[in-house]
Amino acid sequence: MSVPRGAHADHRRRSLRRGLLAVVAALGLATGATAVTAPSAVASAPPAPSGWSQVFLDDFDGPAGSGVNTSAWQYDTGTSYPGGAANWGTGEVETMTSSTENVSLDGSGNLLITPRRDASGHWTSGRIETVRSDFQPPAGGTLRVEARIQMPNVTGAAAKGYWPAFWMLGSPFRGNYWNWPGIGELDIMENVQGLNTVWGTMHCGTNPGGPCNETTGIGGSTSCPGSTCQSGFHTYAVEWDRSTSPEQMRFSVDGVTYHTVRADQMDATTWANATQHGYFLILNVAMGGGFPGAFGGGPDGGTEPGHPMVVDYVRVLQSGGGGSTTPPPTGNRDAYSPIQAESYDAQSGVQTEATTDTDGGQNLGSLANGDWALYKGVNFGSTAATQFVARVASGAATGVSGLVEVRLDNRNNAPIGSFAVGNTGGWQSWRTIPANISSVTGTHDVYLTFTSGQPADFVNVNWFRFGH
Repeated sequence: MSVPRGAHADHRRRSLRRGLLAVVAALGLATGATAVTAPSAVASAPPAPSGWSQVFLDDFDGPAGSGVNTSAWQYDTGTSYPGGAANWGTGEVETMTSSTENVSLDGSGNLLITPRRDASGHWTSGRIETVRSDFQPPAGGTLRVEARIQMPNVTGAAAKGYWPAFWMLGSPFRGNYWNWPGIGELDIMENVQGLNTVWGTMHCGTNPGGPCNETTGIGGSTSCPGSTCQSGFHTYAVEWDRSTSPEQMRFSVDGVTYHTVRADQMDATTWANATQHGYFLILNVAMGGGFPGAFGGGPDGGTEPGHPMVVDYVRVLQSGGGGSTTPPPTGNRDAYSPIQAESYDAQSGVQTEATTDTDGGQNLGSLANGDWALYKGVNFGSTAATQFVARVASGAATGVSGLVEVRLDNRNNAPIGSFAVGNTGGWQSWRTIPANISSVTGTHDVYLTFTSGQPADFVNVNWFRFGH
């Protein structure tokens, strides 16, 4: 890829229960494309391999014709990020939209990102990116980002200008849009012109040239094994490994590594600038631009619209190093200082998202009946804590409420205290709510659990602490 692509729109919460997370941005309007029957997805993502834990998943389950889960994804729309480089910085010619003509679920567990061309010859397509931007390996561990994808099933002259991709950008890009490539980019899957080839690339350093050979980047490619990239599903992945020396990025298709980038291929400052932060994930299908231009050019009158990139699932796994993609503090946590809710050691059913609350950062969202988060090693000291205080917000519908509970050492233990919360005026309308708890001393693992008499999301949590 030449330079980063994008444009972002604020995400909106759904009133229905949101599933686990997903990746990347989509856009679309336009009509007049040939209908395409997408292949069926697998029933669900395969189980995490031994030694790996799952920190993000979107299976793209939902009604046919519906949009993506906007608690997990946000749409990039138009032809650039606000104030960023025109045409997404790559010279591509489409307009990205949030229309379900361009980005939708198929009702069989697939996401479809479909380029369209209108009667005037204008192209639209879709681009989505994860709300979360904190994906990185734990210290001494490995992060694996993967998706099972069928590229647009079109080849030859009919595929001219097609540019599907699954990729990641460093979180400092958000809100700046001019610090590429120094903040890093990992292209897990790129393809152009319907070729039976997948490219994997790391972008970094300075542009043009520099230690990462921009705008080309440090890349490798291979053919898809077995069925072609266009005729079947394949699993595309990058493993970002901090357990090795030197640190490295390994790109693979269907479990076979075909390209590796190591930290010792560049100076230490360039590697640190590209890796000492989290990343967000992107899914999109561009039309035209620098990469297709290098293989014959952009779309023309013979290019067929309406062939979707079909995404079965996107997920993020991690192994080793302990902690989560937002590492908890070292040593015991102080029960009487704010504990950031996103610094959990383990969780079920929750997600993180950017918050507008005081001091910014992230909050836990999508909290509903049965969800929980674990915080290890909370030190209450020898003077008993008798109060629990949490910073919460809710945009739940009228009549929807639930309990925020505190449990110690085992999430099946009885709560030592709780408070009820309903609508506070919005999912980013924050209140500090206290509750009495049974006396606690010593050091314990603390579980926040969420209980409600109905299935809808009812609360967000930014931080919590205890008091005497």
